[in-house]
Amino acid sequence: MENEVAIRFVVFLIVFLVLVAAEWALPRRKRSLPRAGRWTTNIGIVILDTITLQLIAIVIPLLAIGAAMDASARGWGIFNNLGWPAWLEILIVVVFLDFVIWAQHMIMHKIPVLWRLHRVHHADRDVDVTTAVRFHPIEIALSMIIKIGFVYVLGAAVLAVVLFEIMLNGMAMFNHANLKLSARTDAILRLIVVTPDMHRVHHSTLRTEHDTNFGFSLSVWDHLFATYTPQPSRGHETMSLGLQWQDDSPARLGWSLMLPFKRDDNR
Repeated sequence: MENEVAIRFVVFLIVFLVLVAAEWALPRRKRSLPRAGRWTTNIGIVILDTITLQLIAIVIPLLAIGAAMDASARGWGIFNNLGWPAWLEILIVVVFLDFVIWAQHMIMHKIPVLWRLHRVHHADRDVDVTTAVRFHPIEIALSMIIKIGFVYVLGAAVLAVVLFEIMLNGMAMFNHANLKLSARTDAILRLIVVTPDMHRVHHSTLRTEHDTNFGFSLSVWDHLFATYTPQPSRGHETMSLGLQWQDDSPARLGWSLMLPFKRDDNR
């Protein structure tokens, strides 16, 4: 697909800027830390993640998109051997890949060595639009490898993968946004998608809450597998976000990158 990278970047930038403006106009919570330090660290992690993916791209050009192109050329995967309508294939691939991301997210919480990586994301004390891209480079690499594997198994069309990537990035920024929605709007939206209030519960310091609401885009998976918590027990304005034992260190880039290798494994 021509200009795929440019299209995804433009959509990412537009969604990011819109949500930053929305956070400024309608904040849900007061910030614990200034934006400058946190954002510098979170954006620094994004840059390292991008470099990591570029290194993977040396082996698999264009990553998940390249996998879809390669699978199509070789006739590999389920949908490359079926004559189903393109719209139905795209719908199934997008929904199934969203389930894969949900399952991967849950597993990251359940397996200790993977949790050590994933807690870099949870260490952020102020959840906002930049938290959506705060993932340790090793976790990003593992996630991409898993995604590539399922793209080959499915024989997913390039357009389906592109649409999924755009949806995943956009929805991750939306549901991490420090954004206040009306109770009615939130209730209607979360029938289908993950809202900021729904996902904020997942960033609670309480393990009973942060081990729920694993969805990134569609809310159905948490309802279906009984991992849904509607509201935080301490309220959205007063709940504590992050990790139980942390201080302000997550705002530092070096500390965040070294967190998976620290001995303290408290949740």
